[in-house]
Amino acid sequence: MAGIAAAAAVVAFACFMFETAAGAAPSQAALKAADFVSPMNTAWVLVAAFLVFFMQAGFMALEAGFARSKESVNIMMECIFDTCLCGILYWAIGFAFEFGVGNSIIGHSFFFLHHNTADYNGTTVGFYAFVLFQFAFADTASTITSGAMLGRTSFKGDILYSLGVSGFIYPLTVHWIWGPGGWLGNTMGWFHGLVPDGIVFRDFAGSTAVHTVGAVLSLAGALALGPRIGRKFARDGGGPLPPHDVNIAAIGAVLLWFGWYGFNPGSTLSAMDWEGVGRVAINTTIAASAGGLVAVFFTYPRSKKWDVGLAINGFLGGLVAVTCPCYWISPFGAVCIGAVAGILVPLATDLLEHLRIDDPVGAVPVHGACGVWGTLALGLFATGQYGVPTALGADNAVPVSGLFYGGGSSQLLAQAIGNLSCIVVVAILGGALMLGVRRIPGSWNLRLSRDAELEGIDLFAHGLPAYHMEFGQGFSYTSPAGAARPRVDLDRELSIESSTSSA
Repeated sequence: MAGIAAAAAVVAFACFMFETAAGAAPSQAALKAADFVSPMNTAWVLVAAFLVFFMQAGFMALEAGFARSKESVNIMMECIFDTCLCGILYWAIGFAFEFGVGNSIIGHSFFFLHHNTADYNGTTVGFYAFVLFQFAFADTASTITSGAMLGRTSFKGDILYSLGVSGFIYPLTVHWIWGPGGWLGNTMGWFHGLVPDGIVFRDFAGSTAVHTVGAVLSLAGALALGPRIGRKFARDGGGPLPPHDVNIAAIGAVLLWFGWYGFNPGSTLSAMDWEGVGRVAINTTIAASAGGLVAVFFTYPRSKKWDVGLAINGFLGGLVAVTCPCYWISPFGAVCIGAVAGILVPLATDLLEHLRIDDPVGAVPVHGACGVWGTLALGLFATGQYGVPTALGADNAVPVSGLFYGGGSSQLLAQAIGNLSCIVVVAILGGALMLGVRRIPGSWNLRLSRDAELEGIDLFAHGLPAYHMEFGQGFSYTSPAGAARPRVDLDRELSIESSTSSA
């Protein structure tokens, strides 16, 4: 934690003492209460917030299904605890860092939601409704972080790194992209001379802000932890450990798809932009569909199997990729973006396997590779027809154009600058955080002890198993209290029971 605290101090010092013309945004006037709060826009954002929050159920099922049975309870507890922790942190400091008036680096108003306004920054969305919507996004990023770290992260270590992720790292980059005066979304900061005036980094619903950031943090954690005990990679004659319950993983993935209809369409923040809401929704659907199909067909010639795991991660990759450009592209663009994501997922999965990086759920391929691709894809597929959603409807006076639609390479360059900037900073801060927690002695260390990992964190940390029998790779019964019983020969027991019944 010393590393993250030092980084926070450096950023704070730079914010308040050295706000140069290149790095700073224009001076920000204090936000004033709007004369009008739209009931329709507020209700729409609340419904979207509820859908995004419901994605937590999808993440819980997806991660538990892809993991081993002996760590399923811990996954449930981590998701619940991280959500509660994120909620308190977001109320206290997270929203202030993200959306408070400050400077180009970080916000510093609205701490504990004090001095709030009727709506948020002229959106006509009620202030607290906007806060709830953005909290659901922050919670999503925190959950993504745990994906590549499953099976060997201690529960106490999870608490420590979650404090840094939800309390500082995620809010920092969100302010750059979406916050008032953030350098990426407003001026391009030190890079403003590389792109024409009016061209800024754009990320409609978070391919970079949520997914790439979450994936980089997850990768940093996986590297700090190392692989799970017994995990052999393809180069060593092994392969991925099979999921203990692919059925629940598939159900969780579909729940995530459902929640994405709040994630992307809700980011219009306007119920009045009906055309934009519909376009975002259909682009979301098409990209997911293309990603799922292409991932399956791309890998079938090699494996000769219809891989449900790749189907799941394929359509999730399509969803992640379309999250950034969904407002500015056509359905044809959505097909192309989703299809490329469907290829990237298995390729990135193979790359991690080759590099001996243990990612049980595919968080880095899905949220990392596809998040980067989706961010860049805006600079290619933006049609030049759509501008920005407003409280009263779409404002298409200054449309966003990509390379393939006559817009040149400027938007693509802005996207590359923004995405790479976030990756570099998050990798430094996240790496310092994960390595710092990894060096803490005792039970607060990031990694489970060897005995605890072999026994299973469910029994070690929580005192009960997810099931009264461990399954997935062979069956063994456990007592309700969690004490393992000797392995049972099921065929023999069934034969004895049948003989007894006949007698």
